[in-house]
Amino acid sequence: MSIKIGLLAGEPSGDYLAAGLMAALRDQAHTETIEFIGVGGPAMIAQGLRILAPFESLAVNGFKEPLLRLPQLWRLYRHLAEVMQAENVDLFVGVDFNVFNFLLEGRLRKAGIATAHYVSPSVYAWRRGRTKKVARCADLLFCLYPFEPQFYAGLPLRAIFVGHPLAESIDMDAGGHEARQQARAQLQISADDLVIAVLPGSRGSEVALMLEPFLQAAQILVDKSPNRRISVVIPCVNESRRQQIEQGLQPFPQLQVTLVNNDARLALVAADAAMIKSGTSTLEAMLLRRPMVISYRLGNFSYRIASRLVNTPFIALPNILAGQSLVPELIQDAATPEAIAQALTEQLEAFADSSQQTNAMLTFEQLHQQLRQGESGQGASATAAGEILDLLSPRKV
Repeated sequence: MSIKIGLLAGEPSGDYLAAGLMAALRDQAHTETIEFIGVGGPAMIAQGLRILAPFESLAVNGFKEPLLRLPQLWRLYRHLAEVMQAENVDLFVGVDFNVFNFLLEGRLRKAGIATAHYVSPSVYAWRRGRTKKVARCADLLFCLYPFEPQFYAGLPLRAIFVGHPLAESIDMDAGGHEARQQARAQLQISADDLVIAVLPGSRGSEVALMLEPFLQAAQILVDKSPNRRISVVIPCVNESRRQQIEQGLQPFPQLQVTLVNNDARLALVAADAAMIKSGTSTLEAMLLRRPMVISYRLGNFSYRIASRLVNTPFIALPNILAGQSLVPELIQDAATPEAIAQALTEQLEAFADSSQQTNAMLTFEQLHQQLRQGESGQGASATAAGEILDLLSPRKV
């Protein structure tokens, strides 16, 4: 007996989540074979995903870009729905990438295919009415954060806090002194340098908006610290982003920069502090106990829309999880190079103070432990895989 599961991830963080789920499903499935088809990146392909469309075909950002590419995305949606039905998948898992995946999940569910959605949309931040849409599209909802299932109470779907796979993959002491020195040795960076990780995002549109102010802020720090060598480490998610970042570095010949291929964690472990575009990397920095400044910029059109929809006091995951301002957030017009440089300087000074460092570190550690375990105590991938197999068990397992 075999199981065929469809999956779709539209960005690198979803690729990572889905790959962990695929591995856990294989570990737990009591069947002869389990097959995966859909759209994903290199991590999912390494787990055996049979690709139905290129990963890059889903690379969109903001509000304007999806509108411009709507005909292409609509054709892709119809193609994937038809193939999933023709292939008789037993269950479809949409991994994040909410608008596209909800459309696909809704159509497949109406066709009698079981559906799961991995990562709750940010209903705590904006458009809480989306919970009803989720319930119409998915049988299962896997939540990464402990406060999310409460928003789905009373709706006809099972919402489970599974924890965050990133918290599982990062040991509690993974960002310690020894790890930092090993990372610097690997990158050939001096142990005595002040190292700043710069993470401007994984998409071309994000890098276009965030790289320059981050590099300008780094240059300000260099200019203000003539007696200390400052090194900058920038991870590049793929060759296209590397080329884009190399071009963006040309106006900053005085910066000492090391580029890292597709390894944000190595960059963060090597760093003393980080400038990060709001997103999953802020969580990774928290799990590694790194002081950070979080920033986010959109195109003017997208920002005007987003600013009217968001109803949360924070956008940074560490702050949302803690329910307090642990790390500074600089958004849109506030994200000037001067403000970023000043905020990062203050973070470095705060973490050098033993009392402030202890308070921040304790909160980071408590959040890390909670996210490692999830509701079941088994971790995210294992819990999500068990729920999927339980849903399929009357017919397949």
